[in-house]
Amino acid sequence: MPQIPVAANRDLDEIILSGKISVVTNFNQTSYFIYKGEPMGFYFELLRRFADHLDLDLEIIPENDIDKAYQLLQSGEADIIAMGLTVNSERKELMNFSVPVFETRQVLVQRKPDSWRSMRVHEIEKALIRSQLDLADKSVYVQKGSSFKQSLLSLEKESGEDIDIVEAPFDSEELVKQVSKGEIPFTVCDEKIARLMNALYPNLDFSTPVSFPQKQALGVRKEGSEVLLKEIDTWLTRFTASDEYVLLDKKYFKGYRMARMAGSDYFSNNTGKVSPFDELIKKYSDTIGWDWKLVAALIYQESRFDPAVESGRGAYGLMQVMPETGRHFGLDVTGSVDNNIRAGISYIRFLDGIFVKKIPDNEERIKFILASYNAGQGHIIDAMKLASKNGFDPGKWDGNVALFLAKKSEKAYYTDPVVRNGLLKGGAAVNSYVDAVLERYDHYKNLK
Repeated sequence: MPQIPVAANRDLDEIILSGKISVVTNFNQTSYFIYKGEPMGFYFELLRRFADHLDLDLEIIPENDIDKAYQLLQSGEADIIAMGLTVNSERKELMNFSVPVFETRQVLVQRKPDSWRSMRVHEIEKALIRSQLDLADKSVYVQKGSSFKQSLLSLEKESGEDIDIVEAPFDSEELVKQVSKGEIPFTVCDEKIARLMNALYPNLDFSTPVSFPQKQALGVRKEGSEVLLKEIDTWLTRFTASDEYVLLDKKYFKGYRMARMAGSDYFSNNTGKVSPFDELIKKYSDTIGWDWKLVAALIYQESRFDPAVESGRGAYGLMQVMPETGRHFGLDVTGSVDNNIRAGISYIRFLDGIFVKKIPDNEERIKFILASYNAGQGHIIDAMKLASKNGFDPGKWDGNVALFLAKKSEKAYYTDPVVRNGLLKGGAAVNSYVDAVLERYDHYKNLK
């Protein structure tokens, strides 16, 4: 594994000052994925809890190539690497490891005979490799840069037999899939992952160990992350002893729920789909020049992709459009999903027309439009006027207009002469709404 120059230090104090912690992890069926529009995954949820503990935003950097993940860590783009890395002497030269997240063994992945369903157990067993000595001269595919190669080399040394070890640019979950399809003969994966894979691929066997139990942990940079590592260790020691950890482990590594999810059309890592309405969202997003994944993130926040949901104040459907707003654009928002999306898109176009001259920067303007979609443009314009009056930038959202939108619940501000739309009780909630849509959009952008 190549040595990479370590970047300038970015320890916990600097991370806290930045407001976010960045984690590089696998984009796969267990670490991090998107299902029915919702980001999920063992390491995603684990690190989100850690970020919440520090009161920081969590940035996920998806990367399945281990060497590239190391580069992201060492360059400072990522603060933590969370890829189910086995702790070994080679990796200890490159990074410091946390206390273990869990322990697991590595197991051989092999296909059962084609007629295995009609065979007796002893017949299947006879056809499978159960002695590691029987791997002699067999081709075993492993992820490039993974610890699986080292385990197989150790087997070679102990047995005196040669194993054809083939390094491939795929993670273990993809290689398991290739064995199931008959594209490659053997691979190796962690026993913990095998529990999920066994439900997904019943034609495979995961019963032959190729290593002793090994620790898996989070990694940080070798230099300059000492305080961060201490904080991770303290938190992780407490968390892994909790009932919450037991439930998290059960959710992702035990039972058949994850297998059912992974086989769904809306397991987005496999299909690229976010919702049943993607094609309509793409069609109408194009008319306003917005990325369809941004519109999808807004729709999820509004309705969780439920086309029949109705709010207490009468907003209806996927985009939670008021019927009178729809009628303004000549559309019955309760009539069809198509009408509802068209009305919501028409309203976004209307809001863009209000702010386009005031806020030329497109990315900045999107925040104002999202806030207006949630609270109405009048309150947002009031907040812009308050920001300007108090020496803040009326064309910037974060720390400027967002600040004064939250203050519109205070009498001194909602009675100010520049304010035309009065009290807004939920200004802070509007700010959270904008953040939530953009955070979800960041996850959706990870989809290929």
